[in-house]
Amino acid sequence: MSSSFFTVSDGTKIFYKDWGQGQPVLFSHGWPLTADAWDGQMLALLNEGYRVIAHDRRGHGRSSQTFEGNTMDQYADDLAELIDHLDLQELILVGHSTGGGEVARYIGRHGSTRVAKAVLVGAVPPLMLKTPQNPEGLPIEVFDDIRKGVTDNRSQFFMDLSKKFYGFNRMMHKTVDGTCDSFWLQGMMGGIKAEYDCIEQFSETDFTEDLKKMDIPTLLIHGSDDQIVPIIASSIEAVKFIPNAELKVYEGAPHGLPQTHAEKFNADLLEFFGAESKITAGRNKGRLSEQISSQHH
Repeated sequence: MSSSFFTVSDGTKIFYKDWGQGQPVLFSHGWPLTADAWDGQMLALLNEGYRVIAHDRRGHGRSSQTFEGNTMDQYADDLAELIDHLDLQELILVGHSTGGGEVARYIGRHGSTRVAKAVLVGAVPPLMLKTPQNPEGLPIEVFDDIRKGVTDNRSQFFMDLSKKFYGFNRMMHKTVDGTCDSFWLQGMMGGIKAEYDCIEQFSETDFTEDLKKMDIPTLLIHGSDDQIVPIIASSIEAVKFIPNAELKVYEGAPHGLPQTHAEKFNADLLEFFGAESKITAGRNKGRLSEQISSQHH
């Protein structure tokens, strides 16, 4: 098992990495990144005995630079085909940002038969766009600006966006150039048409009904200072719709917390993966079980 390409039913080639043995954990990346965004998690979990898998969403990274099919439904169907192709069982799904939407839509469309648990990190559900029914959402102008940035000078836009993505525009955070360079490089690997199309998908897709179908233990993690997907319109709302969910807020953390807070994030993942369920969680040590116990009572 290493890295490979898999062809989905419409002919699109999806790049994925598949390392190790044990319970499978599949990672879905955010926009405009690639599977490489999960390097810090893949290595850590591999060393803990998990099988780790991450793919490049269609139009992103090393996958085909698709002209058509750049929709949330298709992303979810691609994921389903990959999961079926690898015949994954007792799977743990981890989705960041747009990838969190992909995970929710996958369960909404394909059910949770193969899934044991899910983690949504800085995820876009239930709906990012401000509407009369979603007053805390972001106005359409925010997403129009992203479209303009991608259209006018994608390279410069990604470099600028990386600062906000990782909170490096805040006085208390020192800019890590390598982190920004990696963001830029991953973004520039993708096809501009697919990345442009994806903006509408992550901003205007309503995942409310998908969240209600997430009938497996689900952990939501979000930074309180997420400037890309503000927590008030996303995880604060999403946790209300998922039957068996818990929300962990990282105080002062940015959108790209899997990179900036990797040690804490990885520890929380391992703790959640190890917890059998809400019923048995009290037997496990650590902060997560205490939070679950207090919720349970």
